[in-house]
Amino acid sequence: MFRLPSRLTVLTLGARDLPSLRRFYRGLGWEEAPGGGDDWCGFLLGGVLLALFPVDDLTAEAAPGSPRPAPGWSGVTLACNLDRREDVDAAFRAAVAAGAEAVAEPADREWGGRSAYIADPEGNRWELAWARTAHFDARGALVGFGEGQDGPPAAPGD
Repeated sequence: MFRLPSRLTVLTLGARDLPSLRRFYRGLGWEEAPGGGDDWCGFLLGGVLLALFPVDDLTAEAAPGSPRPAPGWSGVTLACNLDRREDVDAAFRAAVAAGAEAVAEPADREWGGRSAYIADPEGNRWELAWARTAHFDARGALVGFGEGQDGPPAAPGD
């Protein structure tokens, strides 16, 4: 049986005003990950990516069909990035078997990766994701995220 890696790689905040939130975090002196803009951005914080994403878009992915804010939906997701595209499906099945609620089935995303969403028993949303631009060290810690980062080459067809 597939074992979900014990790693937290991305904490996504659903932003109501992403440009303002982006300016705030940049104003703290935090370095923005490559590829960011006013429609998505991230900050690598000690091995975890703090991602900012429009709350309406995040709601559409992680709480499909729910009004904003949805009951039990806070606008925040936790993510576990996986090593391979096909691991998303295996991790999703393993999490549901362990008691997670299936929120969004595994799907290829327009940003080029693959992800699925589950909810823990208290409704906290987790994204199980594969992204070609996520790079890990030997411990599984996220050490780079975004285009232009050093990392392993993409597998053929990825």
